Amino acid sequence: MKPAIRAAAVAMLTALFAGCSTLSGEPADGPGAEIDPDSLPTVVPRDEPRSRYGNPESYVVNGQRYHVRDSARGYVAEGIASWYGSKFHGRRTSSGEPYDMYEMTAAHRSLPLPTYVRVTNLDNGRSTVVRVNDRGPFVDDRVIDLSYAAATRLGVIDSGTARVRVRALTPGDSTADSQSDTAPATGTDADGEVFLQVGAFREYANAQRMRARVRGAGIQPVNVEKAESAAGVSVYRVRIGPLDGDTDRDAMLSSLDEAGVEGARFITE
Repeated sequence: MKPAIRAAAVAMLTALFAGCSTLSGEPADGPGAEIDPDSLPTVVPRDEPRSRYGNPESYVVNGQRYHVRDSARGYVAEGIASWYGSKFHGRRTSSGEPYDMYEMTAAHRSLPLPTYVRVTNLDNGRSTVVRVNDRGPFVDDRVIDLSYAAATRLGVIDSGTARVRVRALTPGDSTADSQSDTAPATGTDADGEVFLQVGAFREYANAQRMRARVRGAGIQPVNVEKAESAAGVSVYRVRIGPLDGDTDRDAMLSSLDEAGVEGARFITE
Protein backbone atom coordinates (compact mmCIF):
# COMPACT_ATOMS: atom_id res chain seq x y z
CA MET A 1 0.00 0.00 0.00
CA LYS A 2 1.32 3.43 -0.89
CA PRO A 3 2.22 5.70 2.06
CA ALA A 4 -0.41 8.30 1.22
CA ILE A 5 -3.15 5.70 0.93
CA ARG A 6 -2.00 3.98 4.13
CA ALA A 7 -2.09 7.27 6.04
CA ALA A 8 -5.58 8.04 4.79
CA ALA A 9 -6.81 4.57 5.77
CA VAL A 10 -5.36 4.88 9.29
CA ALA A 11 -6.98 8.28 9.75
CA MET A 12 -10.36 6.95 8.62
CA LEU A 13 -10.20 3.91 10.93
CA THR A 14 -9.13 6.04 13.89
CA ALA A 15 -12.14 8.30 13.40
CA LEU A 16 -14.42 5.30 13.04
CA PHE A 17 -13.19 3.62 16.23
CA ALA A 18 -13.60 6.85 18.12
CA GLY A 19 -17.26 6.71 17.13
CA CYS A 20 -19.75 9.34 18.19
CA SER A 21 -18.97 9.41 21.90
CA THR A 22 -17.66 12.51 23.57
CA LEU A 23 -13.97 12.26 24.31
CA SER A 24 -14.29 14.62 27.26
CA GLY A 25 -17.00 12.51 28.83
CA GLU A 26 -19.21 15.54 29.41
CA PRO A 27 -22.94 15.20 28.60
CA ALA A 28 -23.77 16.20 25.04
CA ASP A 29 -26.04 19.09 24.21
CA GLY A 30 -29.78 19.01 24.63
CA PRO A 31 -32.01 16.22 23.33
CA GLY A 32 -33.90 18.18 20.70
CA ALA A 33 -37.23 16.48 21.40
CA GLU A 34 -38.58 15.28 24.74
CA ILE A 35 -39.68 11.64 24.87
CA ASP A 36 -41.85 9.66 27.26
CA PRO A 37 -39.74 6.91 28.90
CA ASP A 38 -42.82 4.70 29.16
CA SER A 39 -43.18 4.75 25.36
CA LEU A 40 -39.69 3.36 24.73
CA PRO A 41 -39.51 -0.16 23.29
CA THR A 42 -38.21 -3.19 25.13
CA VAL A 43 -34.90 -4.39 23.69
CA VAL A 44 -34.52 -8.16 23.40
CA PRO A 45 -31.08 -9.65 22.66
CA ARG A 46 -30.88 -11.51 19.35
CA ASP A 47 -28.22 -13.26 17.33
CA GLU A 48 -26.33 -10.84 15.12
CA PRO A 49 -23.09 -11.18 13.17
CA ARG A 50 -20.20 -9.04 14.30
CA SER A 51 -20.07 -5.67 12.64
CA ARG A 52 -17.60 -5.41 9.77
CA TYR A 53 -16.42 -2.19 11.40
CA GLY A 54 -15.38 -1.33 14.93
CA ASN A 55 -14.08 -4.78 15.91
CA PRO A 56 -10.32 -4.68 15.39
CA GLU A 57 -8.07 -6.58 17.77
CA SER A 58 -7.11 -3.18 19.18
CA TYR A 59 -7.35 0.51 18.31
CA VAL A 60 -5.89 3.80 19.50
CA VAL A 61 -7.73 6.97 20.55
CA ASN A 62 -5.90 10.01 21.96
CA GLY A 63 -2.72 7.99 22.29
CA GLN A 64 -4.40 5.27 24.37
CA ARG A 65 -4.64 1.72 23.01
CA TYR A 66 -7.84 -0.22 23.66
CA HIS A 67 -8.31 -3.95 23.11
CA VAL A 68 -11.61 -5.38 21.85
CA ARG A 69 -12.80 -8.45 23.73
CA ASP A 70 -13.10 -11.75 21.86
CA SER A 71 -16.45 -12.36 23.53
CA ALA A 72 -18.89 -10.48 25.73
CA ARG A 73 -19.86 -13.58 27.69
CA GLY A 74 -19.43 -13.15 31.43
CA TYR A 75 -18.73 -9.42 31.24
CA VAL A 76 -19.87 -7.48 34.33
CA ALA A 77 -18.58 -4.06 35.38
CA GLU A 78 -19.55 -1.15 37.58
CA GLY A 79 -18.68 2.48 37.00
CA ILE A 80 -20.03 5.81 35.83
CA ALA A 81 -22.38 6.12 32.85
CA SER A 82 -22.74 9.27 30.78
CA TRP A 83 -24.92 9.99 27.75
CA TYR A 84 -24.74 11.67 24.36
CA GLY A 85 -27.49 13.33 22.34
CA SER A 86 -28.37 15.66 19.49
CA LYS A 87 -24.80 16.79 18.81
CA PHE A 88 -24.09 13.31 17.41
CA HIS A 89 -27.54 12.42 16.06
CA GLY A 90 -27.22 11.02 12.54
CA ARG A 91 -23.44 10.71 12.65
CA ARG A 92 -21.76 7.42 11.93
CA THR A 93 -21.08 5.12 14.88
CA SER A 94 -18.09 2.79 15.17
CA SER A 95 -20.24 -0.07 13.86
CA GLY A 96 -20.95 1.93 10.71
CA GLU A 97 -24.58 2.56 11.62
CA PRO A 98 -25.92 6.11 12.02
CA TYR A 99 -26.36 7.17 15.62
CA ASP A 100 -30.04 7.51 16.54
CA MET A 101 -30.47 9.21 19.90
CA TYR A 102 -34.03 7.86 20.15
CA GLU A 103 -32.92 4.22 19.98
CA MET A 104 -31.91 2.14 23.03
CA THR A 105 -28.19 1.98 22.26
CA ALA A 106 -24.86 2.67 23.93
CA ALA A 107 -21.12 3.02 23.40
CA HIS A 108 -18.45 0.88 25.08
CA ARG A 109 -14.68 0.76 24.70
CA SER A 110 -14.05 -2.99 24.51
CA LEU A 111 -17.22 -5.06 24.03
CA PRO A 112 -17.72 -6.60 20.57
CA LEU A 113 -20.08 -4.67 18.30
CA PRO A 114 -22.92 -5.32 18.58
CA THR A 115 -23.42 -6.58 22.14
CA TYR A 116 -26.57 -6.47 24.26
CA VAL A 117 -26.14 -5.41 27.88
CA ARG A 118 -28.34 -4.79 30.86
CA VAL A 119 -27.57 -1.44 32.49
CA THR A 120 -28.75 -0.84 36.06
CA ASN A 121 -28.72 2.63 37.58
CA LEU A 122 -27.39 1.97 41.09
CA ASP A 123 -28.62 5.37 42.25
CA ASN A 124 -32.31 4.77 41.60
CA GLY A 125 -32.71 1.04 40.85
CA ARG A 126 -33.91 1.47 37.25
CA SER A 127 -32.73 -1.17 34.79
CA THR A 128 -32.96 -1.64 31.04
CA VAL A 129 -31.39 -3.49 28.10
CA VAL A 130 -29.48 -1.63 25.39
CA ARG A 131 -27.61 -2.57 22.22
CA VAL A 132 -23.94 -1.51 22.15
CA ASN A 133 -23.08 -0.30 18.64
CA ASP A 134 -20.48 2.41 19.24
CA ARG A 135 -17.12 3.07 20.92
CA GLY A 136 -16.49 5.25 23.96
CA PRO A 137 -16.53 6.94 26.39
CA PHE A 138 -12.78 7.57 26.42
CA VAL A 139 -12.59 8.79 30.02
CA ASP A 140 -11.03 6.64 32.74
CA ASP A 141 -13.92 6.64 35.20
CA ARG A 142 -16.68 6.10 32.62
CA VAL A 143 -17.81 2.59 31.80
CA ILE A 144 -20.55 3.23 29.21
CA ASP A 145 -22.07 6.06 27.15
CA LEU A 146 -25.87 5.86 26.84
CA SER A 147 -28.05 7.15 24.04
CA TYR A 148 -30.50 9.88 24.95
CA ALA A 149 -33.35 7.34 24.96
CA ALA A 150 -31.50 4.91 27.24
CA ALA A 151 -30.47 7.73 29.57
CA THR A 152 -34.09 8.87 29.74
CA ARG A 153 -35.26 5.36 30.65
CA LEU A 154 -32.61 5.14 33.40
CA GLY A 155 -33.15 8.64 34.77
CA VAL A 156 -29.69 9.97 33.87
CA ILE A 157 -30.63 13.01 31.76
CA ASP A 158 -30.74 15.67 34.47
CA SER A 159 -27.72 14.46 36.44
CA GLY A 160 -25.64 13.80 33.31
CA THR A 161 -23.96 10.79 34.90
CA ALA A 162 -24.91 7.94 37.21
CA ARG A 163 -23.37 4.94 38.96
CA VAL A 164 -24.29 1.83 36.98
CA ARG A 165 -23.73 -1.88 36.67
CA VAL A 166 -23.28 -3.24 33.13
CA ARG A 167 -23.88 -6.94 32.44
CA ALA A 168 -23.51 -8.53 29.01
CA LEU A 169 -26.43 -10.62 27.75
CA THR A 170 -26.80 -13.30 25.12
CA PRO A 171 -29.94 -14.29 23.16
CA GLY A 172 -32.29 -16.24 25.39
CA ASP A 173 -31.17 -14.76 28.69
CA SER A 174 -32.44 -11.18 28.45
CA THR A 175 -33.91 -11.59 31.93
CA ALA A 176 -31.29 -13.95 33.34
CA ASP A 177 -29.22 -12.42 36.14
CA SER A 178 -31.68 -9.54 36.39
CA GLN A 179 -32.08 -10.29 40.09
CA SER A 180 -28.44 -9.49 40.77
CA ASP A 181 -28.62 -6.40 38.55
CA THR A 182 -31.52 -4.69 40.21
CA ALA A 183 -31.45 -2.65 43.39
CA PRO A 184 -34.20 -0.71 45.12
CA ALA A 185 -33.84 3.03 44.93
CA THR A 186 -32.09 4.63 47.87
CA GLY A 187 -34.53 5.49 50.60
CA THR A 188 -37.38 3.20 49.61
CA ASP A 189 -37.46 1.84 53.14
CA ALA A 190 -37.94 5.26 54.67
CA ASP A 191 -41.13 6.08 56.59
CA GLY A 192 -44.11 5.76 54.30
CA GLU A 193 -45.68 3.20 52.01
CA VAL A 194 -43.57 1.65 49.25
CA PHE A 195 -44.96 1.05 45.76
CA LEU A 196 -43.44 -0.37 42.59
CA GLN A 197 -44.59 1.83 39.70
CA VAL A 198 -44.51 0.00 36.38
CA GLY A 199 -45.75 2.77 34.13
CA ALA A 200 -47.63 6.04 33.69
CA PHE A 201 -49.98 6.49 30.74
CA ARG A 202 -52.07 9.29 29.31
CA GLU A 203 -54.69 6.84 28.07
CA TYR A 204 -56.69 4.89 30.66
CA ALA A 205 -57.04 1.92 28.30
CA ASN A 206 -53.25 1.61 28.02
CA ALA A 207 -52.92 1.65 31.80
CA GLN A 208 -55.53 -1.10 32.09
CA ARG A 209 -53.68 -3.20 29.53
CA MET A 210 -50.48 -2.84 31.55
CA ARG A 211 -52.35 -3.76 34.71
CA ALA A 212 -53.62 -6.94 33.06
CA ARG A 213 -50.11 -7.73 31.84
CA VAL A 214 -48.68 -7.40 35.34
CA ARG A 215 -51.46 -9.48 36.88
CA GLY A 216 -50.83 -12.08 34.20
CA ALA A 217 -47.29 -12.36 35.57
CA GLY A 218 -48.82 -13.42 38.90
CA ILE A 219 -48.15 -10.13 40.69
CA GLN A 220 -50.77 -8.52 42.93
CA PRO A 221 -52.11 -6.18 44.15
CA VAL A 222 -51.72 -3.90 41.13
CA ASN A 223 -53.84 -0.78 40.74
CA VAL A 224 -54.43 2.09 38.31
CA GLU A 225 -54.41 5.56 39.90
CA LYS A 226 -55.14 8.89 38.26
CA ALA A 227 -52.55 11.59 38.99
CA GLU A 228 -51.07 14.76 37.56
CA SER A 229 -47.58 14.76 36.04
CA ALA A 230 -44.98 17.45 36.67
CA ALA A 231 -46.05 19.04 33.38
CA GLY A 232 -49.62 19.35 34.63
CA VAL A 233 -50.96 16.56 32.41
CA SER A 234 -53.33 13.92 33.78
CA VAL A 235 -51.79 10.45 33.73
CA TYR A 236 -52.81 7.00 34.90
CA ARG A 237 -50.17 5.32 37.05
CA VAL A 238 -49.94 1.55 37.26
CA ARG A 239 -48.60 0.56 40.67
CA ILE A 240 -47.95 -2.58 42.67
CA GLY A 241 -48.45 -2.32 46.39
CA PRO A 242 -48.18 -1.03 48.94
CA LEU A 243 -45.39 -3.52 49.61
CA ASP A 244 -44.60 -4.93 53.01
CA GLY A 245 -41.14 -5.52 54.43
CA ASP A 246 -41.20 -9.22 53.53
CA THR A 247 -41.72 -8.63 49.80
CA ASP A 248 -38.96 -10.11 47.65
CA ARG A 249 -38.42 -7.06 45.46
CA ASP A 250 -35.73 -8.63 43.29
CA ALA A 251 -38.00 -11.58 42.49
CA MET A 252 -40.82 -9.16 41.62
CA LEU A 253 -38.58 -7.20 39.23
CA SER A 254 -37.43 -10.46 37.68
CA SER A 255 -41.04 -11.52 37.08
CA LEU A 256 -41.76 -8.18 35.43
CA ASP A 257 -38.71 -8.61 33.19
CA GLU A 258 -39.95 -12.03 32.12
CA ALA A 259 -43.28 -10.44 31.24
CA GLY A 260 -41.46 -7.85 29.10
CA VAL A 261 -42.13 -4.98 31.51
CA GLU A 262 -39.13 -2.66 31.95
CA GLY A 263 -38.48 0.64 33.67
CA ALA A 264 -40.28 -0.17 36.96
CA ARG A 265 -39.18 1.92 39.91
CA PHE A 266 -39.79 1.95 43.66
CA ILE A 267 -41.58 4.94 45.14
CA THR A 268 -42.14 5.85 48.79
CA GLU A 269 -45.10 7.99 49.79
